[in-house]
This record gives sequence, C-alpha cells and structure tokens, in this order.
Amino acid sequence: MIKSARPAPSSRGDGIFKGIIIFIALCIVAIFGLSMYELYTSGKDAFSTFGFFGFIGSSIWDPVAQRFGAWTFIAGTALTSVLALVIAVPLALASAIFVTEYAPRWLSEPVSYLVELLAAIPSVIYGLWAIFVLVPIVRNLQLSVLLNPNLREIDLIQVTAPSGLGLLTAVLILAVMVIPYTASVARDVIRLVPQEQREAAYALGATKWEVIRTAILPYARAGIMGGVILSLGRALGETIAVTMVIGNTTQVPKSIFDSTATMASVIANQFGEASGLQLSSLIGLGFLLFLLSVVVNFTARIIIARLTPEGIKV
Repeated sequence: MIKSARPAPSSRGDGIFKGIIIFIALCIVAIFGLSMYELYTSGKDAFSTFGFFGFIGSSIWDPVAQRFGAWTFIAGTALTSVLALVIAVPLALASAIFVTEYAPRWLSEPVSYLVELLAAIPSVIYGLWAIFVLVPIVRNLQLSVLLNPNLREIDLIQVTAPSGLGLLTAVLILAVMVIPYTASVARDVIRLVPQEQREAAYALGATKWEVIRTAILPYARAGIMGGVILSLGRALGETIAVTMVIGNTTQVPKSIFDSTATMASVIANQFGEASGLQLSSLIGLGFLLFLLSVVVNFTARIIIARLTPEGIKV
C-alpha cells in the first residue's frame, strides 16, 4: 500500500482557520459600526439643536450666529460627483473598449498601465495641476461669457467673478481622478466576455461596432456599473484636490461657474479651528457623508444584482 506524502486533512486546522476568518470579518463589521456610532454621537449636538432634518435642509452656515445647515454642502457634493461621472464615464468606457477591442497588444498594455497610473497620483498633485492648468482655462471661459451678451443671458453659465475657481473646475479635476476606476473595471469585465459570444455575433454578420453594442456591452454591463459606482464613491469623498479649486464658499451653486463647497472640503477647511456647536456640525457632516456612501453602495448592490441574471458578477 502506497502512503501519500501529503499530510491528512486536519479538522482542527480547518476549525482554527474558520475561527480566524470569522473573527476578522466580525472586526470589520465592528469597526464599521463603531465608526458610525462615534460620528453620530459626536455630531448629536448639532442634530438635537437644529433637528436632524432641519440640519439637512438648512443652507445657512454662520459660525458667528451659531447657525449651521448642511444643504449647501450636500448640494455641492452631489453636483460635483454626478457631473464628474457624466464626463468621466464615456471617456473611461471608450478607453476600455479601445484597449480590449481595437488596440494591438503592443499598445494596449502601455495604455492600460498609464490609465491605472492616474489612480496612484496623490490628490494634492491633482490639485496643483488643476490650479496651474485648469483654472486659467476656466477663467478664459468665464471671460468669454462676460464679453458675450448672448451668453450672459443664460442662467446656468452666469459669471460673478472670473477667478477660474468654482464648480466647473472641481468637476473637471474630479472627472480626471475617477476615470481610472471605471476604465480599469470595465476593461477587465470586457476581457472576461466569452470569445464564443463574440464569434456568434460575427457569424450572424454583425460588424465590429454591432458586436460591441449587442454582445459585449450587455454581457459586461453589471461589471461596468460596478466600476461606475466605485468612481462615484471616490468622487463623493475626494477632499484635497476639490478643496483647492472649488472656491469654498457657503452658497448653493446656481451657475456652473459659481464657487461652492462639498462636505469633505468644508470639513478639511474648518475642522482645525472649530469648537463647540460648529465642531459638532462638522462631525455631523462627516456622519452624513458616511451615511450617503453607505446608501450609494447599498443601492449599487441592488442595481448590479438586477443587471446580472446572465452577466458578470462583481
């Protein structure tokens, strides 16, 4: 009888390994719960003073009068994130399709590497780049609007001070920053589309574009949506680069050129000097940002689950 060199499976070892995994998983859940609890208790003074919905719905942020509301920053966060995705997602998807379906091998790998490299650049570098490159471009756009009487009549592009800082600059820099997240995930899920799926479409006489539109993108849509949600989470929490170019004023933007602030940027700007009710209000903003991220990710899970009856799960 030949004895195997491999040691017999140990039920004791499996039990220890299972225990360690469960302990680590519970630690993650505990850290999540404690973080949320700490943010809520530290921001409770603001919620009890103004009321939870009163704090969310008010756009007044006046440290002198000790009146604080989160609506300005919620609007700034939502606008910058959503508009950044509107710009970034088509570019990221086009990049993924080019790399996987059109580019030769000698070109696809360097392009993929460069796109992923964008995610490794620190936020402060993006902020500096935006100040020296994007701000002058946006300032010239603002001057063009001011000098054109027809454009001055359009409410959404009204200009009050042509400084180059404001919502549009923050949106542009955020779009550049979130492109690699959607592009990388989309590229990977498109590569996972079975070759038989492509060949079946070609066998029916489809062109290259028709294969992409009818066979590849529908199969990979759940994974692509996962990448978009990942980018949205990145955009919601971005702080330094946005703080450097958004203008940091406590007003709800009515024009694409208006200065405003996000929840992350106002926390970064005022936390070091805040105390009392202002400090509690800033921590309350942090709690709302945390809550918003949880809701976005939970909603994304539901959307992706509905999009994946036959596609790729992420």
